[in-house]
Amino acid sequence: MKPINASILVIDDDPDIREVLKDRLESLGYEVSSASSGKECLNLLEKHSPQMILLDIEMPEMSGLEVLREIRKRQVNVSVLMISAYGTIERAVEAMREGAYDFIPKPFEPNHLALIIQRALERDSLKKEVEILSEEASDRYRLIAGTNSKMNPQLDAAKKAAGSSATVLLLGESGTGKELFARAIHNWSDRKGKPFIAINCVGLSKDLLESELFGHEKGAFTGAHQQKKGKMELAHGGTVFLDEVGDISTEVQTKLLRFLQEREFERIGGTQTVRVDVRVIAATSRDLAEAVREGRFRKDLYYRLDVVPIVLLPLRERKEDIVALANYFMRRFSREAKKHYDEISPQAMGQLLAYEWPGNVRELANVIERSIVLGMGPMITANDLPPRIVTEKSAPLSKELPYHEAIDAFRKGLVEKALAESNGSRVAAAKVLGIQRTYLSRLIKTLRIN
Repeated sequence: MKPINASILVIDDDPDIREVLKDRLESLGYEVSSASSGKECLNLLEKHSPQMILLDIEMPEMSGLEVLREIRKRQVNVSVLMISAYGTIERAVEAMREGAYDFIPKPFEPNHLALIIQRALERDSLKKEVEILSEEASDRYRLIAGTNSKMNPQLDAAKKAAGSSATVLLLGESGTGKELFARAIHNWSDRKGKPFIAINCVGLSKDLLESELFGHEKGAFTGAHQQKKGKMELAHGGTVFLDEVGDISTEVQTKLLRFLQEREFERIGGTQTVRVDVRVIAATSRDLAEAVREGRFRKDLYYRLDVVPIVLLPLRERKEDIVALANYFMRRFSREAKKHYDEISPQAMGQLLAYEWPGNVRELANVIERSIVLGMGPMITANDLPPRIVTEKSAPLSKELPYHEAIDAFRKGLVEKALAESNGSRVAAAKVLGIQRTYLSRLIKTLRIN
């Protein structure tokens, strides 16, 4: 499927060719504009951003190859499809070396032309999606420690642990991002590229959890119609994340202990020993030491899990992270909702900073997603926040100033703090604030920040 409202720019000195292409492409649902020369094309590119350019190679004054080189020189991100007359195939191949997507010889067959254009636009759409996902993944792992130095020891411990196969135990309240932390450890390790499999141990019965972890043989129990490999086996070479490990039954604890000691197990109903190379990262919001004292958790298993313990701080203890996290979630959920949001109002941010966040990062993500789904954009305001977030108490906005001056003072304070923490680097400060560097530059100018 072609992208909705994809725009195409047709460049050809032959008015008949331009008209034929325009009619054909518009009948396919594209927005089409045209130009009769290379110079006109370059002028149009300064005002418009088409998704694709159809460019004739042979044109007077400025050839299509020269236009292509100028487009690449200006770093315009657009696919260029060359139109090649008979006898200019060599030049078309040269154009492809210069970065053209493909070429079509004249006279062209309409269906063939439509297919090539559709493939080019689909490729560009996939490339853009990959870039967004890559940027989002990078942001997610960067936001693990946020901007607060209180999280630096945890981050350092995680990076050191990633270089080994030691079992890691992540401790902290629900919603503090333990799975995100586990994924980061996996991606920092030499197991990156191998499977990362997460299992939530809450709510699973003993038999179901044991089957999920270690698999079963055909006929092992009623309903076992065929052999099933467990997550430990499927994750060979990679990482298994056991979320809420403190909730597993004593029977499964015994089998898990043996696995951690020997890295081997038998499927339910089986006799063959299966050996795998798996790194285990466990997490819990419970006090395992207390559970050991009360006899609810095996002491020897606790020691096996507690090789590298890392305690994740609740969001209320690292409020400096809220700005970056909130802006990250705003970008993420606005893309998913296909809405345009580029800012969280200072008043709304003040309310977010004042709230205690019992649900931690997960609750913050839900609040931002709700605000975007129900809001109109392009800014999240205090009115978009759920009632429990909006209170009379908020982060310090001077009550001695009029409303708009107080808002500007708050924004100025945020920017100045980010710049100070980044030693004046606008690139680093923009990352801290979770905004684009160009927008930060506008804020610095508007707020008259030295």
